[in-house]
Amino acid sequence: MIFIDTGAFLARYLSNDQYHNQSNDIWDAIRRQRETCFTTNFVLTEVFTLLGRRAGNKFAADRALNIYASRVIKIMRPGRKAEVKAIDTFEKYADQKISFTDCISFVLMKQEGIKRAFSFDFHFRLAGYNVVP
Repeated sequence: MIFIDTGAFLARYLSNDQYHNQSNDIWDAIRRQRETCFTTNFVLTEVFTLLGRRAGNKFAADRALNIYASRVIKIMRPGRKAEVKAIDTFEKYADQKISFTDCISFVLMKQEGIKRAFSFDFHFRLAGYNVVP
């Protein structure tokens, strides 16, 4: 099991992203190992918005449809309880300027027992997750 963060999706889809080549290698390894990937609807909101801004809404919508059709990517959605719990994390890491999306991710990862994240965001390592790369 591996959690997929915003930067991993962006690097995969945007050839001019600084992590694009590195990202492709990691996506290939995930596919070869047949790992189940998890993400959140909060992460996907970031991904589709940023893809739309950088490559156009049509491009973003095509990628969105592929993700929603995927059998490999499981989309986690927080309930009210998880969102309230994420507020505690948001306060805890306030000095690190962490995003609320990351806090939601941490809460849901903990609930699902996910210990690894594919992310270029140092906040995942700071929160104690094993980060790829």
